[in-house]
Amino acid sequence: MAKVELKQPIVEEISGHLKDAQSVVLVDYRGLTVEQDTQLRKAMREAGVVYKVYKNTMMNFAFKGTDYEALAPYLEGPSAVAIAKDDATAPARILGKYAKDIEALEIKGGVVEGVAYDAKGISAIASIPGREELLSKLLGSLQSPITNLARVLNQVAEKGGAGEAAPVEEVKAEEAAAPAEAEAPAEETAEAAAPAETDAE
Repeated sequence: MAKVELKQPIVEEISGHLKDAQSVVLVDYRGLTVEQDTQLRKAMREAGVVYKVYKNTMMNFAFKGTDYEALAPYLEGPSAVAIAKDDATAPARILGKYAKDIEALEIKGGVVEGVAYDAKGISAIASIPGREELLSKLLGSLQSPITNLARVLNQVAEKGGAGEAAPVEEVKAEEAAAPAEAEAPAEETAEAAAPAETDAE
């Protein structure tokens, strides 16, 4: 009974990390140097990922009755678990990056957004860009048309603005109408001259 009581807080701690988690990845960390382990933990921490070493029996208890129960077959040998609540691809991405340079680091399997994957599946997920990178690309694509529009508006403003175009057209219209108005007095003069000829007769 005493052993169960000692285990309970650890199981509850793991369960607390699993609550609302987006992904969980298991790795075999045997063979990592202290420096490599420190760098890996730092990268995980900066990405908001919980990375800890627990006994397999403790993780097995915590996984029961959850989507992570599918990871039970991978709980053999030393295991470290990486848990993410915000960026679902972060654990796979970081572990995949370090596994390329550190042969001793072996990805066992994981669960991402409720779907279980083996080591190959997690490695494939590792190639998916992170949340921040995806948002950056999305904002870049959205800002491109806005930037072009701003550039056009600036060019219009520098040339005087579209609002000044109307008065110019009005001036041209007035200039075109001016000769027609000038001809009217000439016609009136001709009509005035006609009675003078009649008087002469």
